[in-house]
Order: sequence, then structure tokens, then C-alpha cells
Amino acid sequence: MAVDSAPDRGSDLLDGDESELNEALACAFGIRAHDRRTYRALVRVPDSTVADLADELDRDRSNVNRSLSTLREAGLATRRRRLLDGGGHVFEYTATPPAAARELLHEAFDAWVAGVRDRIDEFGDERA
Repeated sequence: MAVDSAPDRGSDLLDGDESELNEALACAFGIRAHDRRTYRALVRVPDSTVADLADELDRDRSNVNRSLSTLREAGLATRRRRLLDGGGHVFEYTATPPAAARELLHEAFDAWVAGVRDRIDEFGDERA
């Protein structure tokens, strides 16, 4: 598996340890620090299997699987099945490109904020 070393504009998406971004991602999408690390690994090494990522991240496969599920639900990763020569198959995962992922996150967060605003506007309408 070849590692794409070409920098992607926007590859800083989900990078760093900015607490406000971390809190927003966790609140709106359920994306935690370990999910962000998994995303960054997928950007570095596309078409990774769970085993590849577990080795890359030095994490248990079950934890990597949970991160991949979270990322797929948020639209930040895709999965495809690859048939093995000896029979059977393996799933390979690829990150949504950072620029497209950023746009997805903006759209999802805008929708989340609109929902919160609606709830705030309804505040006090219920009579006890």
C-alpha cells in the first residue's frame, strides 16, 4: 500500500488540540480525539484496513472499528470491500478529502446550530 505524501490543502482539518474545535466536534458529531487521529491516519494512508490502522495508531482493532463507524456516520470516511485472492474479503477505508470534509462539517454544524436555535426559541413556551 503506497502512502500519498502529497500535501492536501486543508490537511490540517481535525488537526491540533484546539479545545473549542474538539468540544464542537464532540458535541455535534460525536467525534473524539481518537476519531480525529484515525481520520488523520486515513488521510496519510488511504485504502487502509482495520488491521493497518490498528498498527499505524497502536490501538486495538475494536477501538479502530468504533472510530471508523463514527467517521463513516459523519461522512468523513468511506468503506469498500476488496476480494482477496485466496477467497474472502477485507474492508478498506479511505478518508473523505480534507477540503470536502471541511465543507461537510460546516453544513452539519450549521444544521445543528439551527436546531439548537429552534430549541432556544421554544424555551419558556411550555407551561409548567
